[in-house]
Amino acid sequence: MLAGDLYAFQDLLSDEEAATVHRVREFLSAEVSPIANEYWARAEFPSHLIKQFAGLGLAGVERSSLLDGWLALEMGRADASMATFYGVHAGLAMGSIQECGSPEQRERWLSPMASFDRIGAFALTEPTGGSDVAAGLRTTARREGDTWVLNGRKRWIGNATFADLIVVWARDEADDQVKGFVVEKDAPGFTATKIEHKIALRIVQNADIELAGVRVPESDRLQLAGSFKDTARVLRATRAGVAWQAVGLMIAAYEIALRYAGERKQFGRPIAKFQLVQDLLVRMAGNATASLGMCVRLAQLQDAGVYKDEHSALAKAYCTTRMREVVGWARELLAGNGIVLDYDIGRFVADAEALYSYEGTREINSLIVGRAITGHGAFV
Repeated sequence: MLAGDLYAFQDLLSDEEAATVHRVREFLSAEVSPIANEYWARAEFPSHLIKQFAGLGLAGVERSSLLDGWLALEMGRADASMATFYGVHAGLAMGSIQECGSPEQRERWLSPMASFDRIGAFALTEPTGGSDVAAGLRTTARREGDTWVLNGRKRWIGNATFADLIVVWARDEADDQVKGFVVEKDAPGFTATKIEHKIALRIVQNADIELAGVRVPESDRLQLAGSFKDTARVLRATRAGVAWQAVGLMIAAYEIALRYAGERKQFGRPIAKFQLVQDLLVRMAGNATASLGMCVRLAQLQDAGVYKDEHSALAKAYCTTRMREVVGWARELLAGNGIVLDYDIGRFVADAEALYSYEGTREINSLIVGRAITGHGAFV
């Protein structure tokens, strides 16, 4: 049981699900956590872990939303970058094909992706379009017979420097609707350039993508993606995953701060004996517990098939905001030791900024919820 799971939410998992969580936790503890700071400092991706992720047998497997979320929590607890790698591949890329691909396309692509023989990326965000990408998507697709020609640019595309398959969202010049395409990494006219000098998620290989007359056969157009509403179906599910990742980051920060408070001595006694330190720890535990409770209920709504965009949006906005507070309090508790990588908190503080912003900013997610509860859209 995690020290940060004060209300024992993990007990809601079945014995089989709990065994899966334990197996993944052991893998992350042994293989990911010990090297995270090293690769984060070098801004490099530990490619040798890809096949080990494959060995976990997680991608492409149907399971409860509660277990799916808990696995995202475990990955976020170990390292937000590796959680993002997995989320992009198994969530955004595979999720797009699962939701928007034809049966033939799902058969063709999902099996090699589930075994990590082919890695996926998801290209939606653009240099000039993030929050307004639904209406402002500038990448275009023009049909020429049985071929589509893609032109445009994408930015912040995780995994794109080494992905085999990139799900690209582009606006059809004919009907002005957003459609999805699966682009092979070696397609003529496709280039991916690593984004340098990041201060967050440095292990993630984000890229700028250029599409210059990239030709995609009609057979590689996602057959069930006819508008941005279809894209939004994918994002609704993955936003929930980011909320779970944020909880994992909170729990990790809390656990490190709790352990540190018991070991660090000032004025001749452990700082855990000081009232203000206990106050910080209780605030951290409260944020993590409230956020975890929200995620658990969201998972139940997902499994019941009744969850809506506003449910995922509220969880993403709320949990990442609380996460920001928790990592800040952990850094405060560790004082100077909180700004170095040695204690992990420095990495958590930086990575939290990325989780706070991607998959919809707090402001955009707030407007999604606001529209649902008032009946009025306020996006422009």
